[in-house]
Amino acid sequence: MSITRESSYPRARSILLKKYIASSAIAGAVAAALGTVALATPGSNVVGTIMARAGFADTVDIKIKLRDGHQVIHVAHAADTVMQQIIIGPGGHTGWHSHPGPAIALVKNGELTLYSSDDPTCTGRTFGAGQGFVDSGQGHVHIARNLTSQNTEVWVTYLDVPPGGSVRIDAPDPGNCVF
Repeated sequence: MSITRESSYPRARSILLKKYIASSAIAGAVAAALGTVALATPGSNVVGTIMARAGFADTVDIKIKLRDGHQVIHVAHAADTVMQQIIIGPGGHTGWHSHPGPAIALVKNGELTLYSSDDPTCTGRTFGAGQGFVDSGQGHVHIARNLTSQNTEVWVTYLDVPPGGSVRIDAPDPGNCVF
């Protein structure tokens, strides 16, 4: 008489393989998330306060044409608009970042020096009290620095922010500036 016994080994091996694959996928996702955080460049000596946030009641398309005429920023079906007050202390900076959509910045007090990630010479542009500028957002990575010994106060209106989303998208240091 012969006894046949089915082995549960192939089934157990299949379960272990699935667990291994799932664990590897989770570990990879965690490593990618931590790597992004490690590469991000957070601000220093800077405080931002959201003053207002609203969505447009009607569908709105926004076009901003910069004075030189070479750049037109277009936002179709703009999402939320957010207003923020930012205080950058002496020697402070925003860290490298971008915005989901265009941002209109007004310097109320002090001076702000803006550096762009796509400038290989890392030449800053300084804006003083009473001056404003437009950042195109939409992936334009930059950093703002206060190189003075006084606080700098900036008011920014962000256009096309995802509903409930952040006005800021952290970015790694592009390596074009030595500071």
